[in-house]
Amino acid sequence: MGQIRAFPPDFVWGAATASFQIEGGRKERGEAIWDAFCRWPGKVVNGDTGDVADDHYHLYRDDVGLMARLGLGAYRFSISWPRVLPEGKGQVNAKGLDFYDMLVDALLEAGITPFVTLYHWDLPSALQRLGGWAARDTIYRFVDYVGVVADRLGDRVQHWITHNEPWVVAFLGNLEGVHAPGWEDAGLALQIAHHVLVSHGLALPVLREKSGEQAKLGITLNLSPAHPATDSPEDRAAAQRQDGYLNRWFLDPVFRGSYPADMAEWYGYLMPRIAPGDMEIIARPIDFLGVNFYTRSVIRHAEDAPFLKVAAVSPEGEYTAMDWEVYPAALTELLLRLTRDYAPAALYITENGCAYEDGVSSDGHVHDPKRVEYFRQHFVASQEAIAQGAPLKGYFAWSLMDNFEWGFGYSRRFGITYVDYATQERIVKDSGLYYASVIKANAVEA
Repeated sequence: MGQIRAFPPDFVWGAATASFQIEGGRKERGEAIWDAFCRWPGKVVNGDTGDVADDHYHLYRDDVGLMARLGLGAYRFSISWPRVLPEGKGQVNAKGLDFYDMLVDALLEAGITPFVTLYHWDLPSALQRLGGWAARDTIYRFVDYVGVVADRLGDRVQHWITHNEPWVVAFLGNLEGVHAPGWEDAGLALQIAHHVLVSHGLALPVLREKSGEQAKLGITLNLSPAHPATDSPEDRAAAQRQDGYLNRWFLDPVFRGSYPADMAEWYGYLMPRIAPGDMEIIARPIDFLGVNFYTRSVIRHAEDAPFLKVAAVSPEGEYTAMDWEVYPAALTELLLRLTRDYAPAALYITENGCAYEDGVSSDGHVHDPKRVEYFRQHFVASQEAIAQGAPLKGYFAWSLMDNFEWGFGYSRRFGITYVDYATQERIVKDSGLYYASVIKANAVEA
């Protein structure tokens, strides 16, 4: 500790959220697959829903003021597809589109750059009834939806992310069944992963046309180094499979136009149907890769485990409320690996953060020293990667405020701002104050 390390002068500091997790405003939009999933007994802790969440739909002006006070240079948020197109296609909900129009204007007035994610998991239920992402037609409905949004916002939004974490969409939602829509079918999950990637590639020229050649277009992937639990050949092979499943299955098609051969061999007859031209579409050039990073995985071979024959182990160390190991060195490792193996034009950390048990102290503040230290260590890890040549251009803290944490409902808090869900009061945590100081200095104490 003690050495002050500056970031590049044009480094972007932001915070991230997602529509279903913060907006509320349920009556003012169509149904999403997560609305249905929340009603499925036992799927979401306490039966929590996103009906109100942080009520950002009604409180967005206050929240933009909060961002300005923190000194954020950018804000990454997602558009709710069923708020714009309640049936997933056809009739546009004018008030829904107006909401994002006003949000973008409020951000720009505050000097905050909008980074817009077009899909963060809230597929319209009307499209799920037609097969959801398993149906190839959903690819084209997504492209239509992107066109509607970009028609309205493309004159002001210059940073677009097509999808957030296709791995989660495909595998947590359709293999493990712990996310909406709750299916458990390996072959289906692989087909869905492919369809999501094709829709990403098809959306790029639409965004380019409506936002201009100067716009920056990308996709966000959740990525995590996979370390073998031991040096045995079996554990090393298991870690390689985990890396293929989580990382390379999405990185290779986006940057190389092909799925990794070792995983294609492993999946065998489960491989997705690939239409002629699909891989070329997926591999259309992007201007940046968004990286969502939280932890590493430590993997051993597990003969009795389905699908991959892998199991995660938990080394001794610090763990968050999500039971995720705090291991910032893996972030440096990941950013350098991406730079070396895939040569992205630019990298942004589009999510990084941690959940801990937070509460309001008697002094009215929220003291979260573990989160402060988590951020500090990951800022230093980001610095290390930049120093070694990673084209890292910005960092978005997850999350601007506590919110609906998917299957965990409101039982996990990731925010740098505390939310009292009963009153909708926002209290900036110590971690938020710390983040504001880092942003102001554009530097971190190592």
